[in-house]
Amino acid sequence: MRFRPSIVITAAGLGRRFGGPLHKLEQPFDGSTVLGTTVRHAVETQLPVVVVTTAALAPLVARQLARRDIVVLSEDEAVNGMGHSIAAGVAERSGATGWLVLPGDMPLVRPASMLAVASALEQFPVAYAQHRGRRGHPVGFAAELYSELILLRGDEGARRIVARYPAQGVELDDPGVLLDVDTEADLEALRRAVAPAAAAAPVRP
Repeated sequence: MRFRPSIVITAAGLGRRFGGPLHKLEQPFDGSTVLGTTVRHAVETQLPVVVVTTAALAPLVARQLARRDIVVLSEDEAVNGMGHSIAAGVAERSGATGWLVLPGDMPLVRPASMLAVASALEQFPVAYAQHRGRRGHPVGFAAELYSELILLRGDEGARRIVARYPAQGVELDDPGVLLDVDTEADLEALRRAVAPAAAAAPVRP
């Protein structure tokens, strides 16, 4: 792909709605963890990837990415919400031709879906994945929005920017663009979704 935006994976949230001793991003999933699987799919696009996370969660992706591709927020920074995480990731890739924002708790988003949204940024300032007309992730932003993205704060994320500019929905046959992990029930549903594919996969030597 000639146009190569960076994928910004946001993984610094507290995950308060998820029960249990482990953070939701640490939960085992598809031979890895929730976050590790999300990152693996992003890396498979061959686009540049940066993960914005905390010191506690950074080891989950240390084997998949170079240290320069992991932005570690302090606890004080992490509580500033999704907006701050997006701003940190965009600032870390300030020279990119655009950015795809993908929450770390969306391990079923397919690499092809990320690439489809990336392609739409060649024509639109904002593009987002959608499935059956429902808006999902990733959400992409063209380079011209850099100055606004790096000022984001709070849990609202980039919604105001999406509302302010012409945004193109990219219809995809990928229900994973709508599915995140907020609760233990969400996680079990996602595990069931990948189980048939795993059972049908050929056995590796």
